[in-house]
Amino acid sequence: MTPKTRTCLWFQTSGFEAAQFYVSLFPGSEIERTFQRASDAEPLVIDFTLAGTPYQILCAGPHFKLTEAASISVATKDQAETDHLWEALTANGGEESQCGWLKDRFGLSWQIVPQGWIDLMHSPDREAMQRGFDALMQMKKIDLATLEKAFASQ
Repeated sequence: MTPKTRTCLWFQTSGFEAAQFYVSLFPGSEIERTFQRASDAEPLVIDFTLAGTPYQILCAGPHFKLTEAASISVATKDQAETDHLWEALTANGGEESQCGWLKDRFGLSWQIVPQGWIDLMHSPDREAMQRGFDALMQMKKIDLATLEKAFASQ
């Protein structure tokens, strides 16, 4: 069944390559279908899912650019998954940013956030939360153990 909604990402070029890379990173992901204007052309539209979430890439040239105003946020199960995705997405020209943000080699922005940090952010202990947030502001890739230590310190 075709999803009623999808997030559409505008790529100038390399949309199919990007979709293939993204689906290789997440279990339960696949390229569903593509649309090409000609059989020898790069696909114009790529419908795919990442871990069950529907996306679409429109590979339509230089009219618009990807920005940090839209990003894919990934709640990782642990530090190992955080490290794996961070390394894969920053490889081959990707760029690290702050607080778990990065830009991959295609220019798409991501937030790679361990579920443990998401849980801590919802704590009613606002002082502990502030200590954790202060530690977060010093990081590029999120280090959950450091955040937990800051959260727990008095």
